[in-house]
Amino acid sequence: MENHYLLLRKHIEEISPLTDEEWNIVADCFTYKKLRKHQFLVQKDELVPSEYWIISGFLKTYAIDSEGKEHILQFAMEQYWTSDFHAFQNQVPATMFIDCIEDSEFFCLRLEHRERLCNEIPKMTNFFRIKSHYGYIALQQRIMSLLTQTAEERYNNLIKKFPLLIQRVPKKLLASYLGVTRETLSRFKG
Repeated sequence: MENHYLLLRKHIEEISPLTDEEWNIVADCFTYKKLRKHQFLVQKDELVPSEYWIISGFLKTYAIDSEGKEHILQFAMEQYWTSDFHAFQNQVPATMFIDCIEDSEFFCLRLEHRERLCNEIPKMTNFFRIKSHYGYIALQQRIMSLLTQTAEERYNNLIKKFPLLIQRVPKKLLASYLGVTRETLSRFKG
C-alpha cells in the first residue's frame, strides 16, 4: 500500500512539490478502493461521493441512449483521474456509468477532502486547476476529432497516442468509443 501512496505523491509533485508535512495532510484525505472487472465505480442516477485517481486497472465511462445503445465517452487507465465530475462537484445524481474493464485499484478523494486540501495547502488548488485544464483540453480534442476526423483517422490517432490500448480494450468497446461498428473497426485493422 505504501508504494501506492508513493505513486500518488509523485503524480502530485510533478505539478506541485509538497513538504512532508503537507504530504501527510494530503495522504490522510485519500482512501483506497479496489474493484473487480465489470464492477461499477459510478452508476447512473446515484450520487458520486468522490473523484478517483487510478492506481492500476482500466475503466470506461459511458452513457446508454434511449434504445439501450452504449456510448463510450472515455477510457481511463493508470494515473488518470475519473468520475462523473458534474455529479461529483454539484452533488447531484450521476448521468453516466463508470465500469471496470479490468480489476482496478483507486484512491478516492471526497469533495469535502478536496476542499480541505485546497484551503489548507494552496499548492493543491494549483494542482487541481492544472489537472482540470488537462482534462478540458482532452475533452476538446475528443470533440474536435469526432467533428473533424473520419473514424479511421480517429482510430489511427488513438493507436498512435496509446499503442497498447488495442491489447487492453475489447474490439466492441473500441468500436463504441470510435462511434463505429465492430465490422468497420475490423476494416481499419486489416
